[in-house]
Amino acid sequence: MNDQLFMGIDGGGTSLRIAITDGNTQVINSIKTSASNPNLLGHDHAQRHIRAAIDDCMRQAEVSPRAIQSAAIGIAGASAQHSRDWLIATVEPALPDSLLVAASDLEIALVGALAKRYGVLLLAGTGSAAFGISPAGRRMQIGGWGYLLGDPGSSYWIGMQVLKQMIDHHDSVGAGAETASNDALFDYVMQTLGIPQPRLIVDWLYRNQSPPATRIADIARTILNLAEDGNWRAINILQGAAIQLVRQTRLLIRRLDFPSAEIAFAGGLLEGDNLLSEDVARRLGLAERPVARHPPVIGAALLANMEWKRRSAASKESQECRAHRR
Repeated sequence: MNDQLFMGIDGGGTSLRIAITDGNTQVINSIKTSASNPNLLGHDHAQRHIRAAIDDCMRQAEVSPRAIQSAAIGIAGASAQHSRDWLIATVEPALPDSLLVAASDLEIALVGALAKRYGVLLLAGTGSAAFGISPAGRRMQIGGWGYLLGDPGSSYWIGMQVLKQMIDHHDSVGAGAETASNDALFDYVMQTLGIPQPRLIVDWLYRNQSPPATRIADIARTILNLAEDGNWRAINILQGAAIQLVRQTRLLIRRLDFPSAEIAFAGGLLEGDNLLSEDVARRLGLAERPVARHPPVIGAALLANMEWKRRSAASKESQECRAHRR
């Protein structure tokens, strides 16, 4: 086993993943547990949850905290841009002797996907965002405002387009209709949701204990399947989503002044082969759908490795300069 060990901490929207790797990015141990978003759990609860998971991962690997040279953390809902101190304070008690790198869930996904610290990441899952880092280190994000403010092209956005079109169709065809909508896509969606007529969308949406954003986003799976079967409404909705995602990506590349940027895909809508991911790749001029080299949690460990090497090299150079001046 390589003596240099690095830890990656990836707090996504639905789960927390932690991995320990050696200097060659070989995984020593990894774990997966429940989500750690501080906006959902509360900051104190999220900290305790993350620290317990870090301890569990090291215990399983029979690795002491001092063996971890560096750790990088990216948590959904706690970007380093606005939550750096909280991220460091979360990890430091568990890894007091390690170099700690605060990042974002988008940055670790980018580093994992491209195995380097610059490029452009387009994410489309429950939410959506385009994130990029130029070779000079300039960072920028387009989108990622959350479902209440935007996230165009995301699963939530797709689900909302369906529901809005469904109620518009219902009201236009006949506001008094109490049965099926007489549209293949809408009827199939209602069947999937378990409601016999459009008016019951209100009950389904507002009188359910599970979060509405997640349930609305789940509709996108149905739209992907129907589009594959040739349903024209589903295809049109996905084309609209592709246009939104491509617009974000092109705007980011233009604002970064990085026309040669390598593009990576992330998120449930783009990580598999489907009509949407294929359309987005085609509109961006890509020969095929980009496939990530590593998952985000390994991207976090790789980021920790990169930052540790960078600072070690800078420290060595500084020492040599002082010795030369003597």
